[in-house]
Amino acid sequence: MGRTSDAKEKLLAVAFDLIHENSYGSVGVDQICKRAKVNKGSFYYFFKTKTDLVAAAYEEHWRLKEPDYERIFAPQNPPLRRLELWCDYMRKVQKQRHEKYEQVCGCPYTSVGGELATQDKKIRAKTKDLIDRHVKYLTGAIADAQKAGVAEAGDPEVKAQLVHSFAVGLLLRAKIYNDLKILRHADEAIFALIGAKR
Repeated sequence: MGRTSDAKEKLLAVAFDLIHENSYGSVGVDQICKRAKVNKGSFYYFFKTKTDLVAAAYEEHWRLKEPDYERIFAPQNPPLRRLELWCDYMRKVQKQRHEKYEQVCGCPYTSVGGELATQDKKIRAKTKDLIDRHVKYLTGAIADAQKAGVAEAGDPEVKAQLVHSFAVGLLLRAKIYNDLKILRHADEAIFALIGAKR
């Protein structure tokens, strides 16, 4: 059973990396199996379709990074500091990916979601779910900033959705330009969006 478990983990990791580096449409099951060094029979033992694999791979990616989010958005961090740490984390992850692939990869969730939202209900639902999880963390930080009197009043969830949309747009721009410098001033822009008072 150890070998089959290992095969599943490899498929999840490789699918995420290949699709984040390229696109869903350009990556096939054969390519995923070859990179993972797993035979096609093993693939179909775990997953009925490529869509099933991708949904599971993105869920696994979230599971691995969730502890970082718990640390970043921990209540002991002042609310605005949480948003700064989130921006730092975003820049760090993009820098690591840039060093690995020699290109800015952008947001993995919205990249695949944007590609498939009108074609695949399962991927659209998974992307929406992952976006909602991000927004929940941001909502908590913004609500706490408002309570502390360091951000303008307003619906914190609406503001969190705006902040997340802005960050996704910034990541898309950085990906298109292949330029990490575009992410440098994310904090300042996000603080302006929520009316932060330092």
